[in-house]
Formats: sequence, C-alpha cells, structure tokens
Amino acid sequence: MTRDVSADGQPVAFAPVPSYPPPVRVRTNGLAIAALVSGLLFITMIGAVLAVVFGHIALGQIKRSRGWQRGGGMAVAGLVLGYAGLAVIGIAILSTGTGAFE
Repeated sequence: MTRDVSADGQPVAFAPVPSYPPPVRVRTNGLAIAALVSGLLFITMIGAVLAVVFGHIALGQIKRSRGWQRGGGMAVAGLVLGYAGLAVIGIAILSTGTGAFE
C-alpha cells in the first residue's frame, strides 16, 4: 500500500512500463546468402559443393536461432541448385565415357 510513498511522505516517481515488447531485430543468415550465391554458380563443381555445404549449415543455424534468423528459402534454393549442379556434373562426367567401362 505504501510502495508509492517514500519514508518522508513524498510520492515516489516510477518509470513508465511499456505495454508492448521491444522490437526484435531479425537478421538474415549469412550462410543462407552464401548458399544461394554459390548455388547460382552451380556449373562449377566448387560452387555446387559449397552451395550444398552452406545450405545445410544455414538451415541448422536458422532452426537453432528460434526465430532470430531468417533466410530458409535462400538456403533451400542454394541446396536445390547445388544438388542440381552436382547431378549435371555427374551426368556430364558419365556421358563423356573414355571407353574404360566398355
């Protein structure tokens, strides 16, 4: 009852409490961006491999961030492009057979 009155009888000023939570700063995961950029370079083998690696790591980080990071779509796009690049490179290698398997 006397929480708002000091020992000498003077009212005590309280800081106003905001009725809303502070804004949350959500960031885009850097590896998700790297996965997408590497995925766009899927024609080169290193681009495809990096897209797959970065994409999987980014998805794990985004999941563990509990909503503080975004970029899942970019990570998945990088994964798709990376796996597609690896498939195209594999097919190209198999189709240029040197006769060793014939």
